[in-house]
Amino acid sequence: MKPTLVILAAGMASRYGSMKQVEGFGPSGETIMDYSIFDAIRAGFGKVVFIIREEFADNFKNIFEPKLKGRMETAYAYQNLNSFLGDHSVPEGRTKPWGTAHAVLCAKDVVKEPFAVINADDFYGQNAFENAAAFLNVGCNEKNYAIIGYDLLSTLSDYGTVNRGVCELDHDGNLVIADDGLKPKELSIKTRVSMNFWCFDPSFFSYTQNLFATFLKDHGTELKSEFFIPIVADQFIKEGGKIEVIPTTSLWFGVTYKEDAPFVAKSLNELISNGEYPKNLWEQ
Repeated sequence: MKPTLVILAAGMASRYGSMKQVEGFGPSGETIMDYSIFDAIRAGFGKVVFIIREEFADNFKNIFEPKLKGRMETAYAYQNLNSFLGDHSVPEGRTKPWGTAHAVLCAKDVVKEPFAVINADDFYGQNAFENAAAFLNVGCNEKNYAIIGYDLLSTLSDYGTVNRGVCELDHDGNLVIADDGLKPKELSIKTRVSMNFWCFDPSFFSYTQNLFATFLKDHGTELKSEFFIPIVADQFIKEGGKIEVIPTTSLWFGVTYKEDAPFVAKSLNELISNGEYPKNLWEQ
């Protein structure tokens, strides 16, 4: 069974100021997601699932269905404030989504195989997908998940502050705690960080749904509380689960601010010049 790629693309990218998920950065108009999907196909993934807001569905399908037909199975999941609330209701005035773990939970009905989770607006690199696929095919189970770890220095923006999930490791190189990066601190230049590239067994869905029910009891009346993947990861580790930190040699870059866009385009052109990607991803 081939692993599945789940792409978190439900946000409107407030810091960037536009819907950067479908902006073209490649020389033939490719989005950052195109490169992730291209790498996933090369690494042996069999399906891509886009987690989006339902009003974006036609836009996404028009962009990706023609490119991926015959290359990769596609599916769509919609992050909705009312999903998985049980007996709870959305508090009056809340418009903010419930967070990344809730977004992944919304793919429960369309993902039945080991899967990776990535952000729509981050470039992760071919080696990262190869390493993720190898883990998902062999090492992933209900007690063993993984995260791809990047060198901190290769993940910073020149145009503003950024949050980075710091990977604190035990002696075996496994994750001890998934720090969300929200508290300022001084970090070693050798720090390995999470760029939200996770590898999960399908058991993640039932486990996360149970945790979300607890989260709603504690925080469900708040207007801006969020249920993040690291919350699930921390609890998973506390209950005896293991999350491997898989290093990668890939370069990471992303678009947090509009000023990052020229750098992203330049970086993609350099990779193309080095022969790592064709000039037009889908003309083959």
